[in-house]
Amino acid sequence: MKDGKNGTVNPWEQADPDRYTRNISRKIPGYQLQYELIDKLLTALLDKQERPELLVVGAGGGQEIITLGASHPDWRFCGLDTSAGMLEAAGQRIAAAGLTDRVHLHHADLCSWSSGGQYDAATCMLVLHFVQGRESKLALLKAIAARLKPGAPLFISAINGDPASQAWQLQMAGWKVHMLQGGVELSDWEQFAASFGVTSHPLPAAEMELLLKQAGFTQLSGFFGSFLINGWTAVRQP
Repeated sequence: MKDGKNGTVNPWEQADPDRYTRNISRKIPGYQLQYELIDKLLTALLDKQERPELLVVGAGGGQEIITLGASHPDWRFCGLDTSAGMLEAAGQRIAAAGLTDRVHLHHADLCSWSSGGQYDAATCMLVLHFVQGRESKLALLKAIAARLKPGAPLFISAINGDPASQAWQLQMAGWKVHMLQGGVELSDWEQFAASFGVTSHPLPAAEMELLLKQAGFTQLSGFFGSFLINGWTAVRQP
C-alpha cells in the first residue's frame, strides 16, 4: 500500500515507514506469501533469461525487491514510488540485504516518468486502490504496459470490492478480527476502515480485470486472495 498519485492525494507522504514495515504483515494475512508466490512464478518464467530487469511500481518498503533479489543474484530492479519517505525506507532495507548494486530507485510517478526502458516483468502490489478514479487507474496500467516487453508478465494485487455491499461488510468484519488478534491497535483498524472513499478507492474485482484487459494485458489468472485483496498475473499483449 504505497502509492497515491494519479488523481488522488498521496496518503504516504506523511507515513511512518518503520511503522508500516512493522505492521503490514500483521494487517494482511498472507502478506509474505504474495511475494513468495510471485518468486515461484517468475522463476518459472525468467530463470533461463540472462540478467532480466524488473519494474517495481510502488517500491516503497522494498518487499518485492528483497524477496526476489535474495533468490536471484543476476536479476536487476527498477523501483518507483511517489512517497520519498517510503522510498528511503526501501533503500535502507535493500542496502541491509546487500542488493543496492542491482537496484535503481526513483521518486517518481510512472505516468509522467520519462526515464527507463522496457522490462522483462513488472509488479504493482497493493497500490492501485490508492489511485482515485477509473481513468487514472487505467492510465497507470497503460503506463505499466508501455514499459513492458511484449509478452512480459505483470503481477498485481489490490483491495477490491463494493463498500456498499453486504459482501464487503462481511469481509471487513473478518478482517477486523484478524488485525486485532494479530496485535494491530484498534485505532489503526478504525483509520483503515475509514480510509475507503477518502484515500483508498477500490473497484469490484470484475472491473479490475476489465481495466487490465483495456490496458493491453491478456492471459489473466489469479494467484492470490485474502479477504478483499485479489492478486492477478497478466501478460502484456504481443
